Amino acid sequence: MNELVIRQPDDWHVHLRDGAMLTAVALFTARQCRRAIVMPNLVPPVATVAEALSYRDRILAAVPAQFQFHPLMTLYLTEQTTVAELAAAALNPFIHAVKLYPAGATTNSDRGVRDPLSIDPLLAELERSGLPLLVHGEVVDASVDIFDREAQFIERVLTPILVRFPNLKLVMEHITTTDAVNFVLEQSEQVAATITAHHLLYNRNAMLVGGIRPHYYCLPVLKRESHRQALLTAATSGNPKFFMGTDSAPHTQANKESACGCAGAFTAYAALELYTEAFDQAGQLAQLEVFTSLNGPRFYGLAPNETRIRLIRQTQRVPEFFPTRDTERLIPLRAGETLAWQAELIG
Repeated sequence: MNELVIRQPDDWHVHLRDGAMLTAVALFTARQCRRAIVMPNLVPPVATVAEALSYRDRILAAVPAQFQFHPLMTLYLTEQTTVAELAAAALNPFIHAVKLYPAGATTNSDRGVRDPLSIDPLLAELERSGLPLLVHGEVVDASVDIFDREAQFIERVLTPILVRFPNLKLVMEHITTTDAVNFVLEQSEQVAATITAHHLLYNRNAMLVGGIRPHYYCLPVLKRESHRQALLTAATSGNPKFFMGTDSAPHTQANKESACGCAGAFTAYAALELYTEAFDQAGQLAQLEVFTSLNGPRFYGLAPNETRIRLIRQTQRVPEFFPTRDTERLIPLRAGETLAWQAELIG
């Protein structure tokens, strides 16, 4: 198959940042995706309904109206979040989820929850309202190997939470392991997962073999090949529990290529092309639309998009960088290399 047309996808997990970086990256997501669940880990975080609506206005100002892009806003769950704020969020048509960051787990997570098992009143309100809880699923424990933090989070945190709140609507974000795939499959239809293109395409060798490659460093980190294969099987299975969430996370070149480089892979510039490549390599292009364009809307209770995207098997070269400010650069994943597919919005 050298060409296919699918419904326009949605990105169910993306970082658009703010300020100059927002201006630089928002258009990439809007060109391919009609909707996107926008992460709230700004500095300071987007923790209230008012802050989410203000951030939404800034996103819309950064995207030309012709793209008809709809940012789906989220709140950052903190230890100061109130039940009343969550109730108000559930009633607001622009807010679609709440994000749980374990404190210290990833970029800008210092305001996150130190003990996710200590917030039962907030979880009870989310279960009552049906507002989804999106979870960065890693324990923050110096005694746990970084490659085991997802599996430990499932055992220590997610399993007890779902025992106490069995009707909680929950998305385990950017899963990376066989453990996470199996966990999601074992749960009710209320539990789902997003999978990134880079975790479908690469294992940890891409980051570590032949020298450290900082633009492949993300959290959760890339894992063994056996885990990548499990993710690929899940994504291409057609199972409605798994859907597209790029976790595209832009940082300037200086912040990535430093002695303590930031975690995050910037993939929004060609998100759909990267997913298409992964599905093509697996011989499962027929399942691409289900994963990118149907499963996510079904979980969030939204109609799938009517607009279409055409994908053509045609090589394109990835730029070495994208500008953010006059003196700053944003290095994309696979900079200077090639993509096997090209995507175009056809209406």
